[in-house]
Amino acid sequence: MARAVLGQADISRALTRISHEILESNRGSSDLVLLGIPTRGVILARRIAETIARIEPDAPPALAGALDVTMYRDDLTRTRTRTPSPTEVPPGGIDGKTVVLVDDVLYSGRTIRAAFDALADLGRARAVRLAVLVDRGHREFPIRADFVGKNLPSSARERINVHLTETDGEDAVTIDGGDD
Repeated sequence: MARAVLGQADISRALTRISHEILESNRGSSDLVLLGIPTRGVILARRIAETIARIEPDAPPALAGALDVTMYRDDLTRTRTRTPSPTEVPPGGIDGKTVVLVDDVLYSGRTIRAAFDALADLGRARAVRLAVLVDRGHREFPIRADFVGKNLPSSARERINVHLTETDGEDAVTIDGGDD
């Protein structure tokens, strides 16, 4: 049975807070690129970019794109096959810019490790940051998110599900499994 952890209002507040933190850390939105990791990370990156535009309407826009990491993963032979998504880099590329990688759930760190490899093939960012909606722990790599919507300690047996209106018809984060 899935247990609701975050609802629409919680997700909205978390993304607004993350947007403010990104702006504060970067001292504005100039030279800022948000790259979402498919699927839900892309949606979250776009939402953050929209929120940043509302916060600083006169500033240069924070540009959102997508970074597919499928072919950079080190666990392709152990996980189900996933069709690669297109990588979409905003105009101007990433060279000399602050890139914020955006994902829905940070777990082992393997996806983010793959994202670093994919990012290196695109150019040389001035700095790379990480924003996640949920950090659930259980890292296998020394990776830490700079911007976190919700720390959600969980059992390795549990599954964190992020539902977004654009793909799932509702905004919610649920946990299921872990029951003995």
